[in-house]
Amino acid sequence: MTTCGAHGTAADGGPPAAVAPRADGEWARHWQYAGLPGLDLLRARYVRHAFPRHSHDGFVIAVVTGGIEEVGLSGGAVRAGHGGVVMLNPEVPHSARAGEREGWSYDTLYPSARLVADVARETTGLRGAPGLTETVADAPQIGRLITEVHRAAEAGDALAADSLLRLVLARLLGRYGGPSAARTPRTAGAGAAARAKDLLEQRMTGPPSLEQLAHEVGGSPFALLRAFKAAYGMPPHTWLTDARVRRARALLERGAAPAAAAVAVGFTDQPHLNRHFTRIVGVPPGAYRRERAARPR
Repeated sequence: MTTCGAHGTAADGGPPAAVAPRADGEWARHWQYAGLPGLDLLRARYVRHAFPRHSHDGFVIAVVTGGIEEVGLSGGAVRAGHGGVVMLNPEVPHSARAGEREGWSYDTLYPSARLVADVARETTGLRGAPGLTETVADAPQIGRLITEVHRAAEAGDALAADSLLRLVLARLLGRYGGPSAARTPRTAGAGAAARAKDLLEQRMTGPPSLEQLAHEVGGSPFALLRAFKAAYGMPPHTWLTDARVRRARALLERGAAPAAAAVAVGFTDQPHLNRHFTRIVGVPPGAYRRERAARPR
């Protein structure tokens, strides 16, 4: 692996050779490797950056390679230090930030739910949609394998990267696998919350006010706020921002310019997209798009 000056190498927790650290020491690469379909990769170091509450449509599997990461969940915060493995199931609302002043670095895999289900079907007796039952685990061997997936992908070794990725998933499922605990609304206002979510998806570029939304689904604004948060782990306006960023990601992956993606999903302009996209994804939309444009097809 190529040396990255005083910041070390990707292999020892430093940035990949193509990534220049900023003055505050933060750096990040969020990319896809053609040899690993169904997977996004993120290698990063964050100091001041904090991820607001959001969720993913696939799994999050990370190993902390330096410092401490603090993950905020509905039941409270959990912390992972060097070598700790962080696991999040699809659609689990969470936030993340540094657990100490020096920040944290990590290697992260974002496998699709379909990829994880394929591995579970082949290697376990789990039925239905699989999930992971722990959020943080002391699993140094699995953590090293996660980093090895990154190394193999960065070296362009598809055979090794795919083999190691499937080994990571098989070991995690074998040790921490269980039935999916997918969030399903069970509150009295669950039906209204689901209808509100559908309306926000349909009218992303011109959403109604909370009062209008409550009127359309039948109920009061505060009742809808409570029901929506109980069902989806965040209030409607936070959920809408997350949904807009997800849709913008899909557009950028298809080659849309950031300015066009911003308008298409309902942000006022590109700086508005930049701010929310960077907070939630961890890299600016322009960098996100460039990585995918550079990927061999």
